[in-house]
Amino acid sequence: MATDPKTKTVYQLVSVVVTMGALAWAAVPFYDWFCSVTGFGGTPGVATSADSEILDKTIKVRFDASLERDMPWEFKPEVPEMTLRIGEEGLAFYEAYNPTDKPVAGQASYNVAPYSAGAYFSKIECFCFTEQVLEPGERVMMPVSFFVDPEIVDDPEAKFTSHITLSYTFYEIDLPEAEQAALELKSDDATSLN
Repeated sequence: MATDPKTKTVYQLVSVVVTMGALAWAAVPFYDWFCSVTGFGGTPGVATSADSEILDKTIKVRFDASLERDMPWEFKPEVPEMTLRIGEEGLAFYEAYNPTDKPVAGQASYNVAPYSAGAYFSKIECFCFTEQVLEPGERVMMPVSFFVDPEIVDDPEAKFTSHITLSYTFYEIDLPEAEQAALELKSDDATSLN
């Protein structure tokens, strides 16, 4: 039985729209995965430890902090830069402060420059791996431990890198459910007392 040409065209168009929608939906997680695996776009890798060889060559790591528009926190690195040997584990701290009168949740996105060094910059532990909630007036020091993989010296594009900049941008996110429920309960208690 032959199908009507108009019906066939509608089925083809619907399948194209569904396929394009699926590809668009999968693009962001796939790109994030690709960048974290390859270091493309300056995305650093994640490691369990710095169990690699430590070279005599040093590299300077600069620390940068910024806030997305409307994020009410104050956020800055404890020190602007540090020098360490390639392969050596470094530990840096970032300070965050919530000057508001309400809890604020945040998540940090990060990047490494130059991009060619991103594949060799590995984080062992980082505050950016989880969301952060700061209570009103709370000030915290958040650690990031990292190392620069010695294989950087064998990469023709990255081997002459003398400075790496680790940048974080904090943006506001919705409070976790437990925090939101506690805040609503507190608000309800204050209303009932009035």
